[in-house]
Amino acid sequence: MNRVPLPTGPTTAEFCGHCGEPSDGGAPPPSHAHRQCQELLQLEPPRYCRECGRRLKVQVSPLGWWAACSRHGRSEAD
Repeated sequence: MNRVPLPTGPTTAEFCGHCGEPSDGGAPPPSHAHRQCQELLQLEPPRYCRECGRRLKVQVSPLGWWAACSRHGRSEAD
């Protein structure tokens, strides 16, 4: 199984993991919309691949979650 670690900051992502829109690349100051997205991603799994912007297949359980991109593989909660 291909396990891909999730990028932790907005500077490593090309796309927002919550809304799927292109990220601002971490350029200061971050847009208000993506600041809200980053807060939401602290509470829930990503819905879009941060590398290509594709919709992820997400499985949530009481013990954690995993998300899979058809191109970049699977990532899991730490």
